[in-house]
Amino acid sequence: MTNVLLRLRNAAIGRRALRGTGLLLLLGFGASASAPAAEPKAGEKLPRRGDEIVVCGQLFHTTAPVVLWTDPGGYDAYRVDRRFGPLTDVREKAKVKERNEVTIGFGVRKVPLTPEQSEQVRGGGWDLPMLQNVVDQFVIHYDVAGTSRRCFQVLHDSRGLSVQFMLDLDGTIYQTLDLKEGAWHATKANGRSIGIEIANMGAYPIGGTDTFDRWYRRDPNGQVQILLPEGELKAERKRGEDPTWVPRPSRPEPVVGTIHGQKLQQYDLTPEQYDSLTKLTATLCTVFPKIKCDYPRDPAGALLTQVLPDAKYDQFQGVLGHYHIQTNKTDPGPAFQWDKVIDGARALMAK
Repeated sequence: MTNVLLRLRNAAIGRRALRGTGLLLLLGFGASASAPAAEPKAGEKLPRRGDEIVVCGQLFHTTAPVVLWTDPGGYDAYRVDRRFGPLTDVREKAKVKERNEVTIGFGVRKVPLTPEQSEQVRGGGWDLPMLQNVVDQFVIHYDVAGTSRRCFQVLHDSRGLSVQFMLDLDGTIYQTLDLKEGAWHATKANGRSIGIEIANMGAYPIGGTDTFDRWYRRDPNGQVQILLPEGELKAERKRGEDPTWVPRPSRPEPVVGTIHGQKLQQYDLTPEQYDSLTKLTATLCTVFPKIKCDYPRDPAGALLTQVLPDAKYDQFQGVLGHYHIQTNKTDPGPAFQWDKVIDGARALMAK
């Protein structure tokens, strides 16, 4: 790392490493603390590695591919016009019959704050210690949209909702907002949580849908692949650069399981999604110490497959599914491999 980067890192965020996963608080890549510092030059560019997420304006490594809302090809939940559809000058939208504006789908986190903290949030935003004291849940969803592109179109353009992260089939993580923002993704959990929408067509009653026929098929070798609408998966993305790569579920057959007492079937996530989600989980549980790296369990210690009772929900700090919060939700579904993600994240954090 150059002397310039060391100087900027030390001035902006101090020389503090995130232990456990080997993740470093950006803007630095682990150069020797004894290296001499130099004055930065005006206009000098700071390189990014492409795996960073943003928390209170600060950058943290995940070791997974990340596209920010500020990047080319990113998805910006701050925008006030639709991302897709006809272009309209937002200054002129009041004069047109077919309005192109969207409902703002995020807001200030609604959590108990002192008057001084409330004024700070209104006037300049959260600082990291204050946010770390508030955020204690990571909520996992499937998007029933199939791709992150389509997910953003539905959430932002059509429904006026938001989520901090989306996870595409190839393992690309899209961050749409700084994590200081309260995204609207999980009702009562919005104030204290971070959410992720995973590209997956979801879970259904046995024999109750033709969705699987439209989104999954076997290739000539008998392997199941996910069918993508034309242009949905960007060619420039991590796995999309390999012309031979096709998205496949981690397991070849639909997985059957029970949620809220209902038997459901679902195709699993892709291996690339599990890899990136595990790394992101380790990152969030490190940056936010109140997010315990564990999921809701029943009295026997097994995964809870129904909504958390109110008293237990209020006390729960960790990683949970949307169905743990609401009885009308089943995501991330019966195919989701909780132990694969949690055990993998714990192993990264222990390094």
